[in-house]
Amino acid sequence: MKIREYQLADQQGVLDLIVPIQQQEFGIAITLEDQPDLCQVRSFYQTGKGNFWVAEDNGVVVGTIALIDIGAGQGALRKMFVHKDYRGAKQTAKKLLDVLLNWSREQGLREIYLGTTVKFLAAHRFYEKNGFVEMAKEQLPSAFPVMKVDSRFYKYILEACN
Repeated sequence: MKIREYQLADQQGVLDLIVPIQQQEFGIAITLEDQPDLCQVRSFYQTGKGNFWVAEDNGVVVGTIALIDIGAGQGALRKMFVHKDYRGAKQTAKKLLDVLLNWSREQGLREIYLGTTVKFLAAHRFYEKNGFVEMAKEQLPSAFPVMKVDSRFYKYILEACN
């Protein structure tokens, strides 16, 4: 398995990973049409200090993570999804998060925010174990893009690169 920046050829693999996890695994009433960013990864995520990464195994997208540059030295973590066969011991999520945090430091970002749904209990534990602190929605930066399914929010303070 390798983690690399998103390429246009990854689009269908990204869709095939994310939408079924949202709809079938977690029963979230969200469609592809509700997420136009998934069809515009380059223009939506790969601008400014933002980016989008995929975890790939034998040519198949098995994980994703994205960063939106929201200005003021802040970023928004989005689209963190890992195929169920690559969770846990394979540490795919941790590897994806490490890539995003290292990139963020290199870009000079100071804070990373994220929103998630109450249904992603394992994700809550993962983020907390990796240094994210839960916060109230009212404390989010005004530029943070809240999605309609977001109901739980986290913040991570980046330390400068040495």
